[in-house]
Amino acid sequence: MNTALIFIDVQESFRHRPYWRETDLPAFLARSNALLQGAQAAGIPIVRILHNDGPETADNAFALKSGHVRPLDGLVPHDVAVEFIKHRHSALAGTGLSIWLHQHGIQRLIVAGIRTEQCCETTTRHASDEGWQVDYVTEATLTFEMQHRSGAALSADDIKLRTETMLQDRFAEICTVAQALERARAMS
Repeated sequence: MNTALIFIDVQESFRHRPYWRETDLPAFLARSNALLQGAQAAGIPIVRILHNDGPETADNAFALKSGHVRPLDGLVPHDVAVEFIKHRHSALAGTGLSIWLHQHGIQRLIVAGIRTEQCCETTTRHASDEGWQVDYVTEATLTFEMQHRSGAALSADDIKLRTETMLQDRFAEICTVAQALERARAMS
């Protein structure tokens, strides 16, 4: 198999942030679980990426000491080929992921996770620039409403639309879960 699923920052840390909203969680978990199950059934290696950042104190949700740098509750059980802890936005920056992908002959990446416009998009752009083909599965990404300094609010749907617009035909192919899995099977 020359495709890997890069499952980014789907971790409990986010539940402890002030912007966390449960609203989109059921749909995100349903699509993420379908992607995880489909990848496992197809023999696509699942690469878990977790984010560790900020002071190493128990009150920092992204610190290992908090106990929240672990997979998000609600994910289906799945086997992980490898796990990397990152400290930057891109999962390829300083983690050893690039080396692992090359060692395993991976040419195509399926990207999903939390946050749509931040770590998922940054990893996608970085991977594309490094030569990987990327399938970006927006329906298996999660983000949260943001506010521009002017006061204008951007909904999670607005952010996802913007991300898709920026990535499509430049850095990635925007895919549904089913499309990404089918494309991976066709490449094997």
